[in-house]
Amino acid sequence: MPDSTSRHADPSGDSPTDDEKFFTVRGRRWRRTDPALAAEVVEQLKSHLGRGRSGVRAGTKAQDTEAVAAARRTVGLAKHGLGERGAPWWELSEQDRHARAADALAALEGDEAAAGRVFGGGDRG
Repeated sequence: MPDSTSRHADPSGDSPTDDEKFFTVRGRRWRRTDPALAAEVVEQLKSHLGRGRSGVRAGTKAQDTEAVAAARRTVGLAKHGLGERGAPWWELSEQDRHARAADALAALEGDEAAAGRVFGGGDRG
């Protein structure tokens, strides 16, 4: 069975169905990762996401509010890059979706200007 992260939208141009946009866990609906992203990009973003979540747990355990805030920023950037937060991926052009993921990766790897673009604070000029 193919990996769901490598699926592409129907070439006919039809909008994705709700099953392609969301999944449900214990009655709660969650947005799926953008299927247009390359597997390598998804892997990198999910790696940052995992490290961010780990940082939230560690910071919470240590009662370090600054560490928790930094880790939550990492989680937010990764989820934006994956298309799981922010503007729904199915409402953006594929070019904008790829740019959002690239900006998120750049921000996660230390490019502060990219963080503003991910959260809508800058332009791609």
